[in-house]
Amino acid sequence: MKILSVVGARPQFVKLAAITDAAAQRDDVEHIIVHTGQHYDAAMSDVFFADLRIPAPDVNLAIGSSSHGRQTGAMLAGMDEVLEEHQPDWTLVYGDTNSTLAGTLSAVKMHLKVAHLEAGLRSFNRRMPEEHNRVITDHAADLLLAPTEVARRHLAAEGLADRTLVTGDVMTDVCLRVAASVEGTALALPEGIDPFGEFAVATIHRADNTDDPDKLRAIIDALKALEIPLALFAHPRLVAKAKDAGIDLAGGAVHVGAPIAYPDLVNAVRNASAVVTDSGGLQKESYLLGTPCSTVRTETEWVETLENDWNQLILDPADLTASVTRPRPTADRPAHYGDGRASQRSIDALRDRA
Repeated sequence: MKILSVVGARPQFVKLAAITDAAAQRDDVEHIIVHTGQHYDAAMSDVFFADLRIPAPDVNLAIGSSSHGRQTGAMLAGMDEVLEEHQPDWTLVYGDTNSTLAGTLSAVKMHLKVAHLEAGLRSFNRRMPEEHNRVITDHAADLLLAPTEVARRHLAAEGLADRTLVTGDVMTDVCLRVAASVEGTALALPEGIDPFGEFAVATIHRADNTDDPDKLRAIIDALKALEIPLALFAHPRLVAKAKDAGIDLAGGAVHVGAPIAYPDLVNAVRNASAVVTDSGGLQKESYLLGTPCSTVRTETEWVETLENDWNQLILDPADLTASVTRPRPTADRPAHYGDGRASQRSIDALRDRA
């Protein structure tokens, strides 16, 4: 069986690591990796392949950054030749990025089977480009690999139950493995933060938070006013938008650093007192690692993280201080996201249906 994985953004590389490991354990599985180049700089791409022990991509389309339409169109044009050459039994797409949508549309137009990993997530916010991508992908794909029962119910409500299989979340596989591997190692924190003291970790990158200068300023001001030091791992989009708006990211409680390798991020989050983010993946990783999270969004796809106050949605940046300093939850964190074997179940599902 030949699987062709299409990835292009940082969260997809984490999922790819789990699938790559599971595929390598099967003698009858050939795994082709296509990198669209959606995240193209070393900090957002190359280091992930190295740190997560992912083989170099077989194909790199090197699309780079652009508007949603131009970027997706360039990926579509590049994918046709790749799929014609490799003729995979399955085109495997991940998550909800423009790379996900482009890989899906290219394959279905060529009558090649598509499987969607992390299917069924819904924010029900059509302002998010990710919501468009995931809904269209789910309705076009042949097999929907859902991470949770909530995701399965979303798909069933849209008439897609017969294509759906709950496998668990492959990011759980990687997160738990990496957490074990970095236990006891030094923390990679920005200068000025005591790794043995109390600190918080933050990432902010979504358009709803960065494109409006007033809202971005309110978020950064709220972070600066925190009573504990905060490591802000600054996504290139955040850096660019802050510069355009004349906002200095550093100051007060905020210590700015570049995006760090995934093992270092896992280590930092596990040792932090709190996490502030608008990322989907980091909400879930915070939950898995037992660190309270404050999510600067009006909704979350990972609704399970909201149980027992492990995650809180922050609609007004003025509420960040109270959220970050809330008492640490004492309730259990149920294993909503699987047992660490989702990638193996996903490969088995593809092989059984090839």
